[in-house]
Amino acid sequence: MVGRAGGRAAGTGPVAVTGMGVVSPAGADEYGLWKALLEGRSTARTLGALAGLPVDFGCPVDGFDLDEAVGGRSVYRMARFVKLAVLAARQAVADAGLDPNGWDGARVGVVLGVGVGGVSALVDNARRFDAGGPEAVSPLLVSMMIPNAAAGEVAIALGAGGPSLAPATACASGATALAVGRDLLTSDQCDVVVAGGAEAVLTPLVVTAFTRMGALSTRTAEPALASRPFAPDRDGFVIGEGAALLVLERPGDARARGARVRALLAGAGSATDAHHPTAPDPEGRGARRAVEAALRQADWVPADVGHINAHGTSTPLNDAMESGLIARLFPHRPPVTAPKGVVGHTLAAAGAIEAVATVLALEHSLVPPVANLEAPAEGLPLDCVTGGPRLLRAATGLSHSFGFGGHNVALAFQRA
Repeated sequence: MVGRAGGRAAGTGPVAVTGMGVVSPAGADEYGLWKALLEGRSTARTLGALAGLPVDFGCPVDGFDLDEAVGGRSVYRMARFVKLAVLAARQAVADAGLDPNGWDGARVGVVLGVGVGGVSALVDNARRFDAGGPEAVSPLLVSMMIPNAAAGEVAIALGAGGPSLAPATACASGATALAVGRDLLTSDQCDVVVAGGAEAVLTPLVVTAFTRMGALSTRTAEPALASRPFAPDRDGFVIGEGAALLVLERPGDARARGARVRALLAGAGSATDAHHPTAPDPEGRGARRAVEAALRQADWVPADVGHINAHGTSTPLNDAMESGLIARLFPHRPPVTAPKGVVGHTLAAAGAIEAVATVLALEHSLVPPVANLEAPAEGLPLDCVTGGPRLLRAATGLSHSFGFGGHNVALAFQRA
């Protein structure tokens, strides 16, 4: 039994995670992701599409034909991030044992966080416009580039006629989507919510933009070692792509239909730094408010947190802020992991992919190691898991997500 954090707010009980789908640089399903996380195996590599750039590597989704996996004629109108989202959504719904042909679609919601959208389609059509004028621009450009295209296409694919939302909170978008999805259930607006995030911006323009702002690792000679959360020599994040969707239901509804409950999303908290467009508040005040809100909603005290899935970007500023936050709030030193060492920073998809990782850690009673880390940098007082997975005896986990603009989200998961 977890402790009390001032009493749970009315109408905010836990919701059940009954299905998960993920397409990540580690593979096209949760099994590939989990295997790579347990091995601490980075997926970063040099990419031909980025040849000649100051940073020419990233963590791509590859190894299978995405168009073939999505299938159908509608694939021609989808940007890459939308295809990733549709594939992950199908997995999640199938994993939940739900049949879209048999549910009341008006009571099914989709909340799908995307930070950027179809930038490749936009750049390609800008070039066409410059070369051939207005007639060269695709009539599908608008529907391919808008960030909410993923939420719309997933709703179409699933026949989901409830709320369809596309929160854009930068790198916290996937976690924001899960928090919003939880609210749709606890407020009785939906009976099922498919929520998560997607992003696919491994393009020369976007990679160059992040490089120019100094956010990316420049370890071009050894890309597999470049994403190293909390390490003394961390020098920036490695950009990745992917999508993850989770099916959320009220626990009573899940039990009534005999569903497998994979975990409980016990609480979610959000807060804003109001500090700087891209740099986190060094004191982590907004992040702390988000964590405390999640604990309050879950009816936990800090000592109830059994492990932490850190945002862990491998950037000097984020890792310093986050480690200080964890040390101040959790003096019992719960074990910390950071999946971005393996899959890179998948931007809007990160919070959802890491939610999947947190649920898997609770299911398997294992905390994966932080890739490329021997020990945290001096002054970062964390109990990071290194070398190999660690047995997790606790039944709870907290996942952090932070985004440009000062967005902070914390998700509190509990073993079912």
